[in-house]
Amino acid sequence: MASQVTKDITYEELKDLLGKSQNLLLVDVRSKGEVDNGRIPGSIHIPVETVEAAFGLEAEEFKAKYGVTKPPVDTPELVFHCQIGKRGQTATNTANMLGYVNARNYTGGFKEWSEKEGK
Repeated sequence: MASQVTKDITYEELKDLLGKSQNLLLVDVRSKGEVDNGRIPGSIHIPVETVEAAFGLEAEEFKAKYGVTKPPVDTPELVFHCQIGKRGQTATNTANMLGYVNARNYTGGFKEWSEKEGK
């Protein structure tokens, strides 16, 4: 099987999506301690080591656990992020393996977001 080319998303693209999309699911894959220190508004927290299990859940279970609707596998608006991009890449690859072919990684991560947002 050919290796997956992970699609990345820039700060500007993410900011644009956050502003206009009702369907965007932004997943923060950092640790709870990191998330407690700040997060991108609208993101949900699913630690990187639980991404495979989370996205393997039935839709009802996913909604009950995370409070949001589980996206369809063909959703164009599934974005993962971590602090600087590495765990986001891992999570995106995991989602790709599960059939989420359009999943993207916000490579700048929370570090870039907080710098640009002045938080």
